[in-house]
Amino acid sequence: MKYYINTYGCQMNVHESEKMAGILEKMGYTLAENDAVADVVVFNTCAVRESAEQKIFGNIGMLKNVKAKNPNMIIAVCGCMSQQKGYPELILKKYPYVDIIFGTHNIAKLQEFLVQKQTKKHVVEVVETEDIRLRDSMEPTRTSGTNAWVNINYGCNNFCTYCIVPYVRGREVSRPMEDIVCEVESLLKQGYKQITLLGQNVNSYGNDMADENITFANLLKQIDNLPYKFRLRFMSSHPKDLSEDVVKVMANSKNICHYLHLPVQSGSNKILKAMNRNYTHEHYMSLIDMCRKHMSDIEFSSDFIVGFPGETEEDFEDTIKLVKKVKYQQLFTFIYSKRKGTVAEKMPNQVDIKTKHQRLSKLIEIQREIATEISSKYIGKKLEVLVEGIHPKKKGYLLGSTDFGKTISFEGAEDLLGSFVLVEVQKSNNTSLSGKIVDILEKSNSEYRLPLDKIRRK
Repeated sequence: MKYYINTYGCQMNVHESEKMAGILEKMGYTLAENDAVADVVVFNTCAVRESAEQKIFGNIGMLKNVKAKNPNMIIAVCGCMSQQKGYPELILKKYPYVDIIFGTHNIAKLQEFLVQKQTKKHVVEVVETEDIRLRDSMEPTRTSGTNAWVNINYGCNNFCTYCIVPYVRGREVSRPMEDIVCEVESLLKQGYKQITLLGQNVNSYGNDMADENITFANLLKQIDNLPYKFRLRFMSSHPKDLSEDVVKVMANSKNICHYLHLPVQSGSNKILKAMNRNYTHEHYMSLIDMCRKHMSDIEFSSDFIVGFPGETEEDFEDTIKLVKKVKYQQLFTFIYSKRKGTVAEKMPNQVDIKTKHQRLSKLIEIQREIATEISSKYIGKKLEVLVEGIHPKKKGYLLGSTDFGKTISFEGAEDLLGSFVLVEVQKSNNTSLSGKIVDILEKSNSEYRLPLDKIRRK
């Protein structure tokens, strides 16, 4: 029996797909080459943007004829999209051949749902809360190479007016600090060289707990003190909760990367207020300055939404000014998309699609110039690189990443996967670097399961 998981959206979904893969493999399933030849197909969905939903529905529709030829195939839809009110009914109405539907809070019950399906036409269960101990007890099939994802909290309390996440993920719940540190130490003992901590807002970790010593800064400090050589990353950070304590821990650490993904969404104070982001352009810039005061080598990435309701040309120019001031290494840019049930859905002065695309194109072009400028400053420098994968197009070449999150390619043998090497940068473009290995700093003795299509986001 074979399975295949189609994963959409964020890194949280990637890790949850790893957990569901773990359940299926424990049941005896093995990975299929694609969903058309699988006995169980899971769609782990995203609801952040309308385009994601359209893509998901299209891909579910493509299995109609496959299911007709193989009626024993089980199709399951789960995650953020199916957690939304009314969506299980909508999915069954449009795609009656879908067998199982569940939400974000009960992925730990996948095996139980598969058993129920043996005696039922459809299995549908969407709940509003969960016991996170069940989710944390799941043994994932890790498929992100040298990197291991580790959840530190779930849910979101922020209610940005454009965002559906609090409605489908629930309120913030933090994991016990000792459980997180224990999981990280176990992963490092297994040979993983990069740990990425996950949360909708990692900076608010511990706010729901009574112990004032349980903070994100203290969690980072405990993990950094583990006696291994590794990299520690985290996402995402909400600017309103980023503290100087966290930045100081980063600056004084042995293993925490000097790289920060700090989503700002807009450079306009008017739009930030309408988004309910709870900070201003000026406060955000003060955070950037604070980070650079403690870490002169830090690089930043961010998220931006263009075309939010009421956004004028002046508001958009404030965004351009912010991008030029910060000089981000990387941007993730999106056109505003209405989400049913959010405050912004019913806001007046919706921006037309042509204007949205024009603004997005301008923002991307400006960022391309900035990224090219940043990349060029590394030519001739020798950088510590974690070898993460095999180059998909250049035979005999590997891919790795720097501490500050820049991808770099270089010639090398596959047995270097998971190793730390010193690479001299020879060329650059707007998104990546290339160079040659000049030294092997630490040779890995572990074998890594490279990322597979079942986990790669769509």
